[in-house]
Amino acid sequence: MKKPLIIIGGPTASGKSDIGVRLAKAIGGEIISADSMQVYRRMDIGTAKVNKEEMDGVKHYGIDVLDPSEDFNVTFFKDMAEKASSEIYAAGKIPIIVGGTGFYIQAFLYDIAFNEAGDSSSDETIRAELQDIADEKGAEYLHSILKEVDEKAAEAIHPNNVKRVIRAIEYHKLTGNKISEHNEEQSAKESPYNYIYFALTDDREALYERIDKRVDKMVDMGLIEEVEKLRSEGLTRSMVSMQGIGYKEILDYLDGITSLEEALDIIKRESRRYAKRQLTWLRRERQIVWLDREKLGSTEAILDYMLDYIKSVNFNN
Repeated sequence: MKKPLIIIGGPTASGKSDIGVRLAKAIGGEIISADSMQVYRRMDIGTAKVNKEEMDGVKHYGIDVLDPSEDFNVTFFKDMAEKASSEIYAAGKIPIIVGGTGFYIQAFLYDIAFNEAGDSSSDETIRAELQDIADEKGAEYLHSILKEVDEKAAEAIHPNNVKRVIRAIEYHKLTGNKISEHNEEQSAKESPYNYIYFALTDDREALYERIDKRVDKMVDMGLIEEVEKLRSEGLTRSMVSMQGIGYKEILDYLDGITSLEEALDIIKRESRRYAKRQLTWLRRERQIVWLDREKLGSTEAILDYMLDYIKSVNFNN
């Protein structure tokens, strides 16, 4: 019998964390975070990290587990999520994966071997050459190279995630194949879980307005001071953690490259673009149960819809 699993995905600022906690309390679940930034300690404001009060007594896994100097990747997430889910099942509860990093969720959900072609098809020379291109011409230029050889991968990978962009180009150079096609083949596997994949969505303008307001709130809460402190600890823009939206832009402001107004405009713009990519990814997923905030209305109505759906599909069997 497959074990039950619930996933709550959706674009940034769509309210995933709040819904996740409410659902966990309603059905006896615990949460595994699938957020690629909330995993880092001392990076709280710019990641919109769920705090203890917001957790409301619900146990969360995958938050504050790495130092910002460490790299977080899909393999680390998959291992962490597997261990966490085992603990949750052992406690007689249901794992609820909450987050917007669809690539990571997919890896866990379908037990995808993203490194299946990995270790044998890596070349340090190619990797170094691509890193040099990124250093000399910028992340956007490197991303344009990926778009030429693998448009789907380019849509799924943010230009600032230089390591993943390099890995995708490297894979193509070494195998002649597209890493997006390899990943799709892997995702065609049947999931070992009896799962429901919920995804929050909303009217685009309403979502964008929430994104803009959240960025302004982050500044009021001390985003600039948070980035200053991280920089004083020796963290640099070359680290995976500091490439997150909000952090690299504030670094540009602190370094005198942009004004604060310009930095905030860029954060808002990049957050909106990221939300669009997240929705594009979700539309390609199988068996998504869409939760349209525009149609359902309140958070309470969304939760009621989720609970009714869970009951209707005989979820635990």
